[in-house]
Amino acid sequence: MLLGDDNMRYNIRGDKLTVTKSIKDYIEDKLNKLNKYYDNYEDLECKVVIRSKNNLQTIEVTIPLNKLILRAEESEKDLYAAIDLVVDKLEGQIRKNKTRIKKRIEKNPDVEFLKILDNDDIEEDTSEIVKRKDIDSKPMDEEEAILQMNLLNHDFFVFKNVDEECVSVIYRRKDNKYGIINVK
Repeated sequence: MLLGDDNMRYNIRGDKLTVTKSIKDYIEDKLNKLNKYYDNYEDLECKVVIRSKNNLQTIEVTIPLNKLILRAEESEKDLYAAIDLVVDKLEGQIRKNKTRIKKRIEKNPDVEFLKILDNDDIEEDTSEIVKRKDIDSKPMDEEEAILQMNLLNHDFFVFKNVDEECVSVIYRRKDNKYGIINVK
């Protein structure tokens, strides 16, 4: 799905649904708005997946860059509204993380990204760590970790996993099931 030389490449697919030409054109038109943030955007391939479940239309956009990945997902009853929101979210990520991205580029000059970083109209990164916790963690299995997470009313829980013999993070997914990340 290549557009012209003046646009990034798009890989748009539907997960158990057909993506019409009008939807493809709308997605490409909206995502082209992000071209102003990249050097050599014609070398980028934007991956888009569209799903439909329970009257919600979900769009997931991933733009892999050198050493960086932009990713956003939105769900709405109206697919076109979800597309608009996901593009706004991606642009917001770029703006919000301007300072971090700029530092990363200074450390890794091979990252060709963000021509607009020098513009003053972009909001500065004001995020900071405001709380730090040290916890003592006893080894436990995944079931106990889920129980602890639910008792604390958190969306994730870090623990020493006795089954995997590593540090693990258990987290609640959007579908209310659980995921686990093992740090080996």
